[in-house]
Order: sequence, then structure tokens, then C-alpha cells
Amino acid sequence: MKKLQILVLCLLTKASFSQVPADSALVRLIEGNKRFVEGTTIKPNQSLERLKEVSTGQNPFAIIVGCSDSRVPSEIIFDQGLGDLFIVRTAGQVSSYASWGSIEFANAVLKAKLIVVLGHTKCGAVAAACNLPEVPGHIVTLINEIKPAATLAKEHIHKPEELIDSAVYYNVALQVEKLKQLEPVLSKAVISGDLKIVGAVYNLSTGKVEFLPADFLEKK
Repeated sequence: MKKLQILVLCLLTKASFSQVPADSALVRLIEGNKRFVEGTTIKPNQSLERLKEVSTGQNPFAIIVGCSDSRVPSEIIFDQGLGDLFIVRTAGQVSSYASWGSIEFANAVLKAKLIVVLGHTKCGAVAAACNLPEVPGHIVTLINEIKPAATLAKEHIHKPEELIDSAVYYNVALQVEKLKQLEPVLSKAVISGDLKIVGAVYNLSTGKVEFLPADFLEKK
């Protein structure tokens, strides 16, 4: 325990604590994605000067819990640069202990006040959960985590072709709720108002990120 405390203290002394409020961070992401979609990106914080600046510490303004899909690189679609985003990526953006610890670290130590759970259309992991194929190895652990979203989607869709993308939205919304209730770090920060967790879906065809309303699950 003592070694862990020393490690955290060392990390704290190296980090810059110019905190960005959650709502301001969200605006920065929305504006960055708008530039990306319109083809007017400014590619901020990507200079050699920025490289040297963040070599001594990091101060990301948002945490992105995203899918590993190669077509969804967060810094590019949000038009951000070095040190701006703390990114945790797994297939289907499924979180487990290592991911949770990484997210908690970014919030509790690096002081990022916004978490975006970012899914995307035509997600292969979600499609697998909807179609229930036989998969090898540890892939099944991802599928099992997404099955509740697939079940919800099947209950609410009107056309079969809507299933996968509907499940994508449900998967994001369910993951947002799970992180909000994750004890002890995230749940406490959410209750105190020190942390905001939102869901979003990236459209592979248009490049646009759609942010989900907080009551998405209640409306369905």
C-alpha cells in the first residue's frame, strides 16, 4: 500500500492541474467533431513545442472510452492533439477491471471531469452479440457483456436491418449507466457533480458523433 501511495504522489507532482469543466470539455469535443465533418480541421496541439510540453506531464481534458476499431481514432474525429484526450479502447468499448482502473486514474489523478463512452455504427463486436455466433478464445467475454444491449434492441426494433445499430446505442447507454454506478471512485464523483459521463455514437459513413440524451434508456 505504501508503494502505491508513493507512486500516486509521484504522478500527481508531474501532472498539470488546470482543470477543464465537464461542459466546457464536451463543447470542445462537439466543436472538434464539427470541424472534422466539415473538413476544416485545425489539428491543434500537434507541434514539436506541444510534444516537449507534454513530455513532463499530462492534463487531458476528457476521457474517451472507445472501441478498438481502426476506423474510429478519437484524436482525429474530435480534431484534438497530444495530451488532450485520455483514451481507453477495447472491442465494443467493453470495460473490465484494467479499463476501470485506467478510467479511475484519469479522473482521480489526472482530474479529467468528462467521460465519453463512444460507440460506432456497424460495430463488429455488437453484430456478433446480436447474431450469437460461436467465437474462439476470450472473444466470448466481449460478446457476453454486449448481449444485454442486443436483447433490448431485439425488443424495440421494427425492422431486422435496424438491429445492429440499435444495439450499438443500447450498448453505449448501458455502459454509461454502469460507469456511473462504479464504486467507489466514479460513483462518488458523479454524485458530487465533479464528473460527467455521457454516451455517444460515431457514424462511420458521415464522420459525425451523435451524443445521447441522459434519459436515453428511459425514453425507450
